[in-house]
Amino acid sequence: MGGDLTHGGTPGRPGTASTQPGADPRPAGTPRIVGIVWGLLVLNTLGSAGAKTIVPLPRSLIQMVTMGALVTAFALALAVNLRLRIRASAYVFLLTLLLVTSVISSAHLESGFGALFRCFRLTLFVATLWLLSRWWDGSLTFARHHIRMYFAVLGSVAAGLVVSPGAALPDLYGGRLVGALWPLTPPQIGQYAAVIIGLTVLLVLGRRTDRASAVVVIVPSLVLLALTHTRTATLGLLLGLVLAIGSLLLTSAAARRFFTWTVLCATVAAVGFASVLQAWFLRGQSKANFSSLTGRAKVWDALLAAPRTTGEKLFGVGLGDKSFGGLPIDNSWLAVYNEQGLIGVTLVAAIIIVLGGVALLRPPSLPRACAIFLISYCAIASYTEAGLGDASPYLLHLALAASLLAAPAEATPLATPDVPRRHVPRWAQRPEVR
Repeated sequence: MGGDLTHGGTPGRPGTASTQPGADPRPAGTPRIVGIVWGLLVLNTLGSAGAKTIVPLPRSLIQMVTMGALVTAFALALAVNLRLRIRASAYVFLLTLLLVTSVISSAHLESGFGALFRCFRLTLFVATLWLLSRWWDGSLTFARHHIRMYFAVLGSVAAGLVVSPGAALPDLYGGRLVGALWPLTPPQIGQYAAVIIGLTVLLVLGRRTDRASAVVVIVPSLVLLALTHTRTATLGLLLGLVLAIGSLLLTSAAARRFFTWTVLCATVAAVGFASVLQAWFLRGQSKANFSSLTGRAKVWDALLAAPRTTGEKLFGVGLGDKSFGGLPIDNSWLAVYNEQGLIGVTLVAAIIIVLGGVALLRPPSLPRACAIFLISYCAIASYTEAGLGDASPYLLHLALAASLLAAPAEATPLATPDVPRRHVPRWAQRPEVR
């Protein structure tokens, strides 16, 4: 996807690594191993529950792979950052506070020993982000890693569709696309497709990738997104792009042209294909089922009506599988309230508000637009998807947004040490008088 950006240099002097007084040396570049670590974090957050695969994979094996990926990611991040140099990050700091809240709520074992295991997983996840924060400099490096890794995941979905269309479009999910090689649900696939489509579109508008590479990513991802029939991902993609491109309208002619053509095409599609779009959007559901958000509202009402002690209201019942009464909660805010209480909800809200506030205060730029897209997408998806309170793709998307909003470390040339006066020849100490 285009050439990588140059990292670790002063403006106009790529590749230089200098320091400023009182600061750690700025890395001369992002090591390749950092991209591997990011890919392992993506692998860890794919999850272990989903559709039936062509070759049955035991859940224990999948959990071993995903957890092994996280342990390996932490070990590699520690190996590449042995001096434990980190950058101040409000996002990771708030995640650390959320981790502390999770440990407190899980210590009572109301959710069983699995809660402590999930706390351990979240600990490794947050620790790895702290180690990677050293290379968060507002560049697009991690965005490229993000796109490449999720595109590889979508490649496995496409391969499963080609090998076994029946397994990839099962009747159990109403003919929606699932992962036939790795157990991925339609909402997961829709989320990954929407995120990399949005990021790639923004890279094209910012002229940070060529159009041929963008087409290779965007077109197949759009096809997979359409096959998932995922409304949340589609709305998140559209609204997120509107906000992100809107932040570039005053500074980018390409963004203005793209916005204009998109509005025209959307108007034509809405008029000419209204019935088709409505059928796709409803997915054959009745209006009553649609109004109750496919039954989610019943679970939400039951969760809110359940009696809770003061401690459970404040700290929750501990990290669980994001379900209530055996049914998925499918709402990040209610899932956090159930597992981490009102304190957890406050911390998650603070994460969204802080990232959004920093994005609004930054001057218009491509990294800022990408961050706005990611923050908007996660905020929209949080209404019908869980994941903001535990190690998940959503927290990884927000970590990418935090890296894009990080201020570049100011690099100043090393000061030339003063030479003692006694070592300077007398003729050089004062102008020669003739």
